[in-house]
Amino acid sequence: MLQLFTAGGWVMYPLLFCSIAALGISIERFWALRASRVVPKNLVSQVWTWIRKGELTKERMKELRAHSPLGELLAAGYAVHSQGRDVVKQNISEAGRRTVIEMERFMNTLGTIAMVAPLLGLLGTVLGMIKMFFAANASGMGDPAALAGGIAEALITTAMGLFVAIPATFLYRWLHRRIDELICQMEAEATKMVEALFPSSFPEPGASDNATGNAGVGHNQNGKR
Repeated sequence: MLQLFTAGGWVMYPLLFCSIAALGISIERFWALRASRVVPKNLVSQVWTWIRKGELTKERMKELRAHSPLGELLAAGYAVHSQGRDVVKQNISEAGRRTVIEMERFMNTLGTIAMVAPLLGLLGTVLGMIKMFFAANASGMGDPAALAGGIAEALITTAMGLFVAIPATFLYRWLHRRIDELICQMEAEATKMVEALFPSSFPEPGASDNATGNAGVGHNQNGKR
């Protein structure tokens, strides 16, 4: 393996760095985007119980903000509940935009790796071909050993670039889909909270899962959707 790596030339080093970075980002995002961490079950019901009992103190508000991304939205909405429904929804939307940015942390880097890795592989291929032609010019086409180094460098870097880019692209797409799903869940839970604070024809949190409406959790519009 070490022999193959060294045969690929200096392009293998940035490709190795890209592979390590992609793996690290994927593991970190898998851990950070767990549903139990982002949208904990029964959190809205718990918060509503605190509100009805008058137990949602400033200390609990701080704990709620630090508890989870959903907790941050609920705390942002309740903090301005005395100013009316529209203000609550607007505050939740603003908190949602910040939350989405945090959820998409490192995703641009992962997408860049998915795009750059095959280009680095192509660069290695070109450099290998140039090396091969220089060797042929110096010793002639009759010396296979002189040409083998350039051919090996070209093939190895191409394979390494694809080896890094394919899983990075898959993970980038999958993680973005995961973020979209979590955002939809947070919107649904935040909407239950809004309708509980300003009831119309909706049941309280925990009484039904069919509450509708949209609290307007903001999406980070960066052209990647």
